[in-house]
Amino acid sequence: MKTKIKLLASAALVSTAFLGTQATADSHSANIATVVKIAGIQWFNRMEEGVNKFAEDTGMNAFQVGPAQADPQQQVALIEDMIAQGVDALAVVPMSPEALEPVLGRAMEAGIAVVTHEAAAQENTTYDLEAFVNEDFGANLMEQLATCMGGEGEYAVFVGSLTSQTHNQWVDGAIAHQEANYPDMTLVGDKNETFDDAEQAYTKAQEVLRAFPDIKGMQGSASTDVAGIGRAIEERGMEDDTCIFGTSLPSIAGQYLETGAVDGIGFWDPAVAGEAMNKIAVMLLNGEEVTDGMDLGLTGYENVKLDGKVIFGQAWVNVNKENMSEYPF
Repeated sequence: MKTKIKLLASAALVSTAFLGTQATADSHSANIATVVKIAGIQWFNRMEEGVNKFAEDTGMNAFQVGPAQADPQQQVALIEDMIAQGVDALAVVPMSPEALEPVLGRAMEAGIAVVTHEAAAQENTTYDLEAFVNEDFGANLMEQLATCMGGEGEYAVFVGSLTSQTHNQWVDGAIAHQEANYPDMTLVGDKNETFDDAEQAYTKAQEVLRAFPDIKGMQGSASTDVAGIGRAIEERGMEDDTCIFGTSLPSIAGQYLETGAVDGIGFWDPAVAGEAMNKIAVMLLNGEEVTDGMDLGLTGYENVKLDGKVIFGQAWVNVNKENMSEYPF
């Protein structure tokens, strides 16, 4: 269904030739706020590069904000502030989709276009953008972990938050893949929550290593998880005895990939995702629809799949010591 959103500050719609050309503004430059889980970490610094590129390319007033801590209520407060400022569109990476439902509902009631990312079950959004099918990405990480572990032994999983939908989908997809294909592997402990903090991941990894001295593998979800885990592995001299995989960026985990404390990472480019969310927001402001198979003109989103309100790309890459120089971010 075509979705039309009324611009708050002008009767004029933003005009755009969406695919492959600049969006332009006639009498109105749209205000698009990207609200991320937490400010100041490399993952979202990289996303901000994409948001800023979109602003430069289009002339839109596109900008990014995030709370100082990974706290859903701080994110709610920021979104409330954006509503009060009368932004035309919100592009949100929810810390907790459940916690954000009421405030995103208020935003939509106010006529603000809402696009989310990493929140496939979000109800109060027009579209949610996923870089890929999350369970498949988790299974992809597990396949690499299992291969490294020789298909046997104990492993643990980490999430940035127990309320983070994508993190849980990744580890659930990983566990399901392990159970179906590697019966000699055993998950130990519960999901380790790190609050998107490398120091917390380091502390949790130390706890896991003490509780399960024979552990052979760990899978991280927050971009900072494998950095914290890698530090713990390196301090104990266990680089050759363990297999560590997870979602991260070379700029975060690169030093541990170099030493072998981390064996591999998977990710999608946050800058491209930020740009894609903002492009979709402009489509909404123009009353345009996203269609199955559409090319968004961005790497990994050339042939998107639409399932209800969820837009899936094919944007993940697997990186290790050998190819990390190809991704200088």
